[in-house]
Amino acid sequence: MAKNAALRNLKVVSGDRPASVRKTLDIEGLNSQATAEPVLSTMAVPEQTVAKDHFVERNGVKFAGTHLLIELWGAKNLGDAARTEAALREGAVTAGATILHCHLHHFGPNAGLSGVLVLAESHISIHTWPEREYAAIDVFMCGVCDPYKTLPAIKRAFEPASVQIVESRRGVMA
Repeated sequence: MAKNAALRNLKVVSGDRPASVRKTLDIEGLNSQATAEPVLSTMAVPEQTVAKDHFVERNGVKFAGTHLLIELWGAKNLGDAARTEAALREGAVTAGATILHCHLHHFGPNAGLSGVLVLAESHISIHTWPEREYAAIDVFMCGVCDPYKTLPAIKRAFEPASVQIVESRRGVMA
């Protein structure tokens, strides 16, 4: 009962929009056995509950953040969970990000792993295939964080023969 009462007071507020178009999550009546999707409703939210806008502006373009798709080829240590976590954490801190949570899943001896480092400014995710000496890494960071600063820690940890990077600006505002 107390849990449901606490849930009814939660609100999800999106962006830096006028109060008339802010969305809050209506979770009235949800319990641990509920299967229905929550309903989004439009309602005014006091200004003091609006989250800080982490969009960035560069060269006259305003956008949410920079998303790097990084591919490592000829890489080593791709099944080492401790080394992977240390590299992701070091990269995030060096980039100026705030670490919230890390979860890695190892698929067994001589196998790869998948994981995510959840950041206040977004995330770093990794998926490895040691048998192919390949890793796919996403680094998405908003605000003033610089995702490119994660690269030295990643390169030191996995010693790739080659690195391919694709950059995408997310949430570009016209």
